[in-house]
Amino acid sequence: MILFSVAAIAGFALVQLAAVGPASAEEGAGPRLVTENVVGPTGCAECHKGTHEIWKKTHHSKTFRAMPRSKKAKKIAKKLGIKRVKKDKTCRTCHFTAALTEGEEKLIAGISCESCHGGAKEWINTHSNYGGPKITRETESAEHRAERIEMTKAAGMILPAGIYQVAENCFQCHTVPVEKLVNVGGHAAGSDFELVSWSQGEIRHNVWYSGGKSNPEVSPERKRIMYIVGRALDLEYALRGVAKATKKKKYAVAMAKRAARAKKHMHAVGDLVSNPDIEDILALADGVKLKLNNEAALLDAAAKLKEVTSRFAVTAEGSAFAAIDSLIPGSDKYKGAPVE
Repeated sequence: MILFSVAAIAGFALVQLAAVGPASAEEGAGPRLVTENVVGPTGCAECHKGTHEIWKKTHHSKTFRAMPRSKKAKKIAKKLGIKRVKKDKTCRTCHFTAALTEGEEKLIAGISCESCHGGAKEWINTHSNYGGPKITRETESAEHRAERIEMTKAAGMILPAGIYQVAENCFQCHTVPVEKLVNVGGHAAGSDFELVSWSQGEIRHNVWYSGGKSNPEVSPERKRIMYIVGRALDLEYALRGVAKATKKKKYAVAMAKRAARAKKHMHAVGDLVSNPDIEDILALADGVKLKLNNEAALLDAAAKLKEVTSRFAVTAEGSAFAAIDSLIPGSDKYKGAPVE
């Protein structure tokens, strides 16, 4: 997995057990992984050794051992009456990767490749089949490549090129989807997550096409699309959070503040560039009230945001958005240092 040559957020990007496609039966309820389809990080490492080595140095990998032992996790677990973090469904969903081992579901890693790209059992062979034993990625025909990509997507892979789909996985856990975790357990309501700065630091793994010789940042054009998509997703998932809130307590307040901040960021983009999708996003942001007992309207706005942002991620050209470069975080804001 080039794992975000288009946005390094992939492969091992952010906290979750892993989603395949939409979040779940309840939109934004938190990522879900069909454990029967998980092959585990070592399965990916057979071809992506360089990426695997980078992942092992990240917090996403280390959470497998470190998170259950942390004082913060123990404190939250105690408040919620959780005896073992690795046995609790809510904790497992966002902090670990599980797979079937001899018919039993077991945790095998922290946040891993399939956390972002989906369980690989049904697509792992297809996505690396270039058309024959002597055909390489460089010699594969355009027709076969297009067919292979469509087959891989149909089998459940979330492709690195799908900026919205990969980033959506991040927000499903970086905006906490469970009110009780925050109001009772004292868990943070989410991370101060910004797509560019969180994807270009320690989890950057753009090594596939260079054969491991380099690990470059994504292009300025790609960063612009990532930045806008990330801010729009932040708004979408904050609205989902407000919709889920049942009490005017820490969770509801945090999600409302998050939505207001995301709305402000999107308006800053709209002030600098003209684009119909961005105008639609701003209209949706301005047209819904951030209040309790407004679930239907908030979820409707979030669903429409998903539609617009998904479209923007596919159709927008980064070269048209140079005016927003001043808004995009520089390398001094990246989360951790990348492996060069």
